[in-house]
Amino acid sequence: MSGHSQFKNIMHRKGAQDKARAKVFSKLAREITVAAKTGLPDPEMNPRLRLAIQNARSQNMPKDNIERAIAKGTGGADTTNYDELRYEGFGPGHVAIIVEALTDNRSRTAPNLRAIFTKNGGAMGETGSVTFNFEHIGYIEFPAKVATPDAMFEAALDAGAEDVSSDEETHEIICTPEDLGTVREALEKKFGTPNAARMDWRPTVQTPVTDLETAKKLMDFIDLLNEDDDVQRVITNADIAEDVLAQLEAE
Repeated sequence: MSGHSQFKNIMHRKGAQDKARAKVFSKLAREITVAAKTGLPDPEMNPRLRLAIQNARSQNMPKDNIERAIAKGTGGADTTNYDELRYEGFGPGHVAIIVEALTDNRSRTAPNLRAIFTKNGGAMGETGSVTFNFEHIGYIEFPAKVATPDAMFEAALDAGAEDVSSDEETHEIICTPEDLGTVREALEKKFGTPNAARMDWRPTVQTPVTDLETAKKLMDFIDLLNEDDDVQRVITNADIAEDVLAQLEAE
């Protein structure tokens, strides 16, 4: 699980500091709408919709907002077409960056992200310019309370997972992208709906970040990317030194 848990901690820091609840809810609602539009309207029959709703609830999104987002995707009134896009480049400290976006206007999203990269010590690249630093994986996350580490490890491997990592907060399960649906379904039967289940990117080559100034610039850069309405997730291969990470989390 090299690099992945540290990135999770960084994202927790970002999430804890994010005051723009309306923007967060807007992104959650967009994912719910797209999930409802591209699959069945029943969450029990639509894993993507079920997980989108679970994620929204974990962020305390009001029930009415969730129901409106589902209705928007299934009522036929919304004719907006969303594209799922990936952008790549380098951030401060030459850290590799993958940005996953959900947009109804490619002509808006690309220039906006390019401006963020160029104005904040980064450089946007072509498709494939940084993904060689990552491997494409299936990622599933459960809260630690649902099982002991040994029980989760055994169940995940029996379901076809490749790796399991547990700490006091979560169980993280890694599998191949092709096995994600099978592994998720098997574990969901035992432990309930996971916190997350998605295709993800895990760094295979990491970029060390050893000074606080570069780390701050990187975190500010990630924040700016996340503030864009079309951006759903930001993944990096940053390997932030433990002492620097502690200083970031203390601020």
